[in-house]
Amino acid sequence: MTKLSVRGAGSGTHRSRTVAAAARAAARRAEKAQRPAGEQSAPPHRAGTVTDEAEGREPGIEDSEAADREGGAERPERNRRYALLSAGLALFAVAALVATAVLGWEYRDAGRAETARKEALAAARKAAPEILSYDYRHLDRDFAAAKRHLTGPFREKYAKTTTSVVAPTAKRYHGVVKATVATPSSGDAPAASVVSGSADKVVVLLFMNQVTNSTQVSGPRLDLNRVRMTLQRTSGGWKVSAVDAL
Repeated sequence: MTKLSVRGAGSGTHRSRTVAAAARAAARRAEKAQRPAGEQSAPPHRAGTVTDEAEGREPGIEDSEAADREGGAERPERNRRYALLSAGLALFAVAALVATAVLGWEYRDAGRAETARKEALAAARKAAPEILSYDYRHLDRDFAAAKRHLTGPFREKYAKTTTSVVAPTAKRYHGVVKATVATPSSGDAPAASVVSGSADKVVVLLFMNQVTNSTQVSGPRLDLNRVRMTLQRTSGGWKVSAVDAL
């Protein structure tokens, strides 16, 4: 009875082990069937193989260091290009500022020249009749009025001419000359225009009517003259520096 019990227990244990082994084998086959294809073909790690984790560094670190070395070799060239670009942008900015300043100066000068032309033209229209008119009965007064419109050098020249030529002739023949800027028949502004002009010098062309009375003529004589008048800007305003009959 005792032997049968021992054999029976031993046989049961062997069968249990066989069943357990079969179960494990089935489980392994099922697990292998469920793995992706890439994992099934990947060889297992062999003992003694050193991995990136075992070496204590991140995977691909050698490739990263190689890339850094290549980037370091290209960095000076890249920096040089950036420096050239920065210098070019700086030069462009300076050129733009200079161009803006020049345009500003030209615009300002153009504005000043336009203002000068208008002011000088008005001064010429006022000065011309007084410079070209006189009456033998009050020559000193007439000449003094004319001198107020003249620059220093031209004033001296005008004084010499009136003293040596105009005054003696006017007194001898009772000369009276009345000059006016011609006015068009349409009634527009007096016939005067700017020939050329800058901020400090303007040349004006005027059409003058001069009526002369003297003992040498039987009646009033009308002369139509063209006069070119040069004006200079002075501290006292626009003054005449030259008068030329054309």
